[in-house]
Amino acid sequence: MEEKPSNFLTEIIDADLAEGVVQQIHTRFPPEPNGYLHIGSAKAIIINWGIAHAYNGKFNLRFDDTNPVREDDEYVQAIERDIKWLIGEEPNGGIFYGSDYFEKTYELTEKLILAGKAYVCDLSAEQMRQYRGDLTHPGTPSPYRDRTPEENLRLFREMRDGKYPDGSKTLRAKIDMSSPNMNMRDPAIYRILHTHHHRQGDKWCIYPLYDYAHPIQDALEGITHSMCSLEFENHRPLYEWVVNNLEFDPKPKQREFARLNMTNTVMSKRYLRELVETGLVDGWDDPRMPTLCGLRRRGYTPSSIHEFINRAGVAKTDSLVDSRLLEYCIRTELDSTALRRIAVTEPLKVTITNYPADKVEYFEIANNPLDAAAGTRKVAFTNTVWIEKSDFTEVPPPKYQRLKPGGEVRLMGAYIVRCDEVIKDEKGEVVELRCSADLETGNNKPIDGRKVKGTIHWVSCDHAVDAEIHLYDNLFTLENVNDIPEDKTYKDYLNPNSEQVLKNAKLEECLKDAQPGERYQFVRMGYFCVDTKHPGVFNRIVTLKDSFAKNLEKK
Repeated sequence: MEEKPSNFLTEIIDADLAEGVVQQIHTRFPPEPNGYLHIGSAKAIIINWGIAHAYNGKFNLRFDDTNPVREDDEYVQAIERDIKWLIGEEPNGGIFYGSDYFEKTYELTEKLILAGKAYVCDLSAEQMRQYRGDLTHPGTPSPYRDRTPEENLRLFREMRDGKYPDGSKTLRAKIDMSSPNMNMRDPAIYRILHTHHHRQGDKWCIYPLYDYAHPIQDALEGITHSMCSLEFENHRPLYEWVVNNLEFDPKPKQREFARLNMTNTVMSKRYLRELVETGLVDGWDDPRMPTLCGLRRRGYTPSSIHEFINRAGVAKTDSLVDSRLLEYCIRTELDSTALRRIAVTEPLKVTITNYPADKVEYFEIANNPLDAAAGTRKVAFTNTVWIEKSDFTEVPPPKYQRLKPGGEVRLMGAYIVRCDEVIKDEKGEVVELRCSADLETGNNKPIDGRKVKGTIHWVSCDHAVDAEIHLYDNLFTLENVNDIPEDKTYKDYLNPNSEQVLKNAKLEECLKDAQPGERYQFVRMGYFCVDTKHPGVFNRIVTLKDSFAKNLEKK
């Protein structure tokens, strides 16, 4: 058994184990297959799986497919892929579907009806809201509340048989219309929905609501601790009412933790779906999306997401986590693991006038200066190379250490060169630099007393690989997208500069064989991942540095 996490949830579990309430911990993650998982989902997965894993228990994946309107097998397959990627294994407790329990749930509901604890109600949705009351006024009992158990059972069976149209009747739990908890005021537990189900087909036209189905499913699967987000805290009395009145033994225990909210993004599947369906992003796996498939495509690793969730912590109150913490986690990991490669994102041609045109020389460059075991590679050098446009200026600011007319820099791992001539096109744009090399300074040899502080990266023109570079920024300009002014929508805060495409990048030769999903540090430029969707495209995962790291280290 691995070292367990320490938080208020594990304190509850420790107490239950000590008292003998449970023998083996059994948790679950119950996503609705109506969209793709996101970083907020990752928190729920890591908490539930992590606790089961640490206590040598079981972890179930159970699809909450009790609402067939937006559910689809596409989402089922995507969720399974994401969870296996995130935790590195299949759920050891099994994979289940809420719809697996439709028949058993129906049988249990008939017993609830015969016990006088549920009734068929003919009120419309609007009437139910009116009868429900509010926080300062008790609810009004439905005029159908006192139907006999026999009549309710007959009507419920007729609902199942398809006799009634959508919305004409519901089955409600008979609890307390004056309860201070609105969720206990005779909540609907079944509704009529003549809709094709992605797994059950047209077998059913009545479906249990989540608050009713969830505790039943937990109990049937032997879940010991049903850990969910804080929004379900007020639903816990209903959860307990269901397991108590259906006389389950042992009884699962629901406890809540604060959900993950992160700056400059949205976690609502409704908003994420709208971004996809309106073409504002390149699908659910767009690298700007907070979805797990989007983060994977961008280059984030499961371990970096685990570290982020662990650092964000498990709490009882909601908070807003800085997205730069996630960037810090992947940057820290890749700094020690990513192979270094050279990429010129916006190329400017440099001709070395005193270097033979037909000569090719190879310099040894470290694959990762922090890891000697990563070894070195040979990088070709010729008389024409590409450098970054930003590494040259005709009018340098004070203390400028890169290339300028008459100035010298070292080409990383190779020679020191001096800019002798600037070539421009008819528009006055700089298109080429003509430089001379100090051929005694190759392989980082000393400079004989001359002060050359600048070092820039380069790629041989004859050996360069063409590529497209995508640079990403926050999807939204607003830090807290949950706090949008009433006269605005989330679309008003979409960042128009969230993606920058550089189509003419030049990469060093060894990257011609880079495989989709591989991660590299492009020296001086950031960390990049080979796109899994479009050949020849590299996505920037994160920049090399950020001030957030210094602030974090001060805490």
